[in-house]
Order: sequence, then C-alpha cells, then structure tokens
Amino acid sequence: MLYQILRLIIETIAGLFGAAMLLRAYMQWVRLGGRNPLSAFVFALTDRVVLPLRRMIGARGSIDWGSLLGAFMVALIAAVLLELAFALTVGALLIPNPLLLLAIAVVMLVKWSLYTVMILTLIYVVLSWVNPYAPMAPAVGMLVEPLLAPFRRILPRIGGLDLSPIALFLLVQIVLMLLDGAVRAIPGLV
Repeated sequence: MLYQILRLIIETIAGLFGAAMLLRAYMQWVRLGGRNPLSAFVFALTDRVVLPLRRMIGARGSIDWGSLLGAFMVALIAAVLLELAFALTVGALLIPNPLLLLAIAVVMLVKWSLYTVMILTLIYVVLSWVNPYAPMAPAVGMLVEPLLAPFRRILPRIGGLDLSPIALFLLVQIVLMLLDGAVRAIPGLV
C-alpha cells in the first residue's frame, strides 16, 4: 500500500512538471507567443529548469531542446524515485538497470505527451461549446489545430458537429493501449 501511495505522488508531480515542459517545447515549436494565460503559466512553472538548460546547450533550430532535456531529466528522476520507493517498500536494496531506467523514462515522456494532447483537446472542445471567446481559447486552439487538421480533411462535419476531436481521442487511446501492451511485454519494465 505504501508503494502505491509513493508511486501516485511521484507520478503525479513528475507528470505535471514533465508535461508542462513538453507543452512548453510544443508551444515554442508552433510559435505560440507568451502573451496568453496558458503560456504565462507554463513558462512561470518551467523557467527555473529550462532557462539554465538552454544556456548550457544553446538554441538550435525551432526545437526547444532545453525543455525536452528538462522533461527527460524529470522522467529519469521519477524512474529512479519509483525504483527506490519499490526497494524501500520491499525492504531490499535493489540496483536498478540503467537501460531499464532509460526505457521507463522514455515511456513516461510518450505517455505525458499523449495525455497532454488529450487534455488540450478536451479544453478546446469545452471552450468551443461554453466560451469560445475566453482569453485562453486562441492559445489552446493554436495548439490543437495542427493535431485536428488531418482528421478534419478525412471526416466530414455531421449536422455542423466537428468529429475530429473524437477521432483524435480515439487514436490517442489506441496508442496508449498499444504502449501499455508493449510495456507489459518487456520483462522488468513498470
């Protein structure tokens, strides 16, 4: 029971912080400006980690390597903490396999990315129904539109209803299921 509690705490904190860094990298990639509530929140949350990393590795192209490296570091630290929490609850000193820790970190990054896509899409749909003129709506729309555009080319509107968010949700859920199946097939991977 203690391991489940520790795992919940570690995964929640790391997931929120790591997803914020991934979102920051995506916002930089789509060139979303910093003058909206979403960008201001994400930048304020991640500046202490991302800015020093950017100074160390420098800027290269349109990809925010500082944010991506920060997210990977958070995932790696979370993987180590999860292994330590497991060892603590079992009462044995286990030396984790470094390759296994890297694999866990990569799986975490992919999951955080997919969950971020789902949350942004849900916020986009709710805002479009409830308050399309909310201050955060243009920023969320700019982030979600590139993801929905391929589905909009394929799926027609039915009675004025856009089905592309449903298709995106379905695809993300399928990818998450495939990822979980692949993770379970690897021995020793959480």
